[in-house]
Amino acid sequence: MPLHRLIDLPSASARLGLWHLTESVEELLTQLPNAATYAGLLPAGRDPERPRQWLAGRVLAHALLSELTDAPASVRNDEVTRQPFIPELPAFGVSLSHSGEWAAALLTTDGRVGIDVELVRPKARQLARKFLSETELLDAGPDDVKHSLYWSAKETLYKLYSRRRLLFKEHIQLEPFALTAAGTLTGHLLPPDEPPSRHQLGYELLPSGCVLTWCLSPTSSR
Repeated sequence: MPLHRLIDLPSASARLGLWHLTESVEELLTQLPNAATYAGLLPAGRDPERPRQWLAGRVLAHALLSELTDAPASVRNDEVTRQPFIPELPAFGVSLSHSGEWAAALLTTDGRVGIDVELVRPKARQLARKFLSETELLDAGPDDVKHSLYWSAKETLYKLYSRRRLLFKEHIQLEPFALTAAGTLTGHLLPPDEPPSRHQLGYELLPSGCVLTWCLSPTSSR
């Protein structure tokens, strides 16, 4: 199906979109500029869904790009960080995510962005002591949704930072929050040997048992 919906953001220079994935690889390729180039970049692996999810993210990114610029552009991945970027528009920030039947993208004309969509699974709660602080563990309690939301929010901040390896438990921390269908979280990046930074994240509970988190960091706010 086409673009599922746009989520309103406070910044006029950013766009966030959701794609509900129903198309085949072949159908998605027809919706991309320079389809042959993207076909050559398709990820390999055992998961048969990954190429479709990967392509849906790029189709969505191009749909959002068309609302921000008329310039021709492509989405590539950095060879070191594996984070997406737009080589023709170096000031732009782009972040992509996919899980299950959802693909999500967040673009801005200037600054850094992070986005993550996750299926709610018991695995996040089972692994919680590896990525949550004691305060976060206490706040998450026995709730699988809240554990998955904590994981997603930390993934989002990891993508936002994007420059070097961070430890989720020590270097990315979130303040306790009351879980609602949609809301905001406060997170802190605590990179070693760098000043800490505070960030506001948006979140939403999606149909089909998924959670979505996102964060914007305009250049002017750094």
